[in-house]
Amino acid sequence: MYRVHHTAISVSNMEKTLQFYSRFGFVEVASYEDPDGNFSVKHLKLGDFILEVFWFKELNKSKPLPLWEDLKNSGYRHIALQVDNIYETLDLLKAEGIAESQTEVQRGKTGILYFFIRDPDGNFVEIVEDKRFERKGE
Repeated sequence: MYRVHHTAISVSNMEKTLQFYSRFGFVEVASYEDPDGNFSVKHLKLGDFILEVFWFKELNKSKPLPLWEDLKNSGYRHIALQVDNIYETLDLLKAEGIAESQTEVQRGKTGILYFFIRDPDGNFVEIVEDKRFERKGE
């Protein structure tokens, strides 16, 4: 009946954002540029998921908070990308300068392995390895 279509973020630099998310396999599939140059919107697709990215000439930029403080605010807090091997992914992202050197894999209270990185505007992106629902022997 229902399935996830997209989530939206607002950013201060569209090009940096496109470069960042393309690293994870997102591909631009649609865009709109305001004729007056006041805003633009792009749809970046990964599998069946769309990340809707807004840029506004007059963006209200807030200061990024540490993860735990950010989670205490109401509203959408991050997106999560699933990988097959979280340790290999972390090593790769550290080598590419996308993950900070002190970033470590953790086991969440719900049983998944995860770590967080930030996009160019400080939005959190969670990288997860979730094998809780895999069937054995198939």
